[in-house]
Amino acid sequence: MLNIKMLKPYYVKEDKRFIRVVLAYQYFSLFIDQELYQFVPMESREIIVDRSRKRVHNVFDIFVFQREKKIVYVSVADLLAIPEFITHLDSIVSPYYDDDEQLEGQESMEEAKEIIVQLEKENLRRLIDRSIDEQDRESFEVLTNLWNNLNRQQSSHS
Repeated sequence: MLNIKMLKPYYVKEDKRFIRVVLAYQYFSLFIDQELYQFVPMESREIIVDRSRKRVHNVFDIFVFQREKKIVYVSVADLLAIPEFITHLDSIVSPYYDDDEQLEGQESMEEAKEIIVQLEKENLRRLIDRSIDEQDRESFEVLTNLWNNLNRQQSSHS
């Protein structure tokens, strides 16, 4: 059974596509069957996270852990099966995610709101036209008041 004792990056390196969590000997250790093993940078020494997908890219890489003369090989996929590993990793990489990603989401929400307002205006225009066609003076007055209020609200927000 695997449990994380410590997971701290030696340093974090980032580029446009990836966040690389570079690990070193004294910064990563885990319990394997209640025995403490230290990370040894013999094979893989970094966890690579894809920025856009927010997923670990190098799941097939192998990390080496040592306790005295015993050596254990653990894949990144095995580590990802440990909830506390994911929690530690997320706390390390989350500050490196672009703020732009959140802004893009906010921009698309603003666009959606604008589209909804336009659709509501078109619908209201059709209802006004129908009230004219049906010579429904009461509906016409209610709908034109709505139309005027909507236009006033929009001009005050601009």
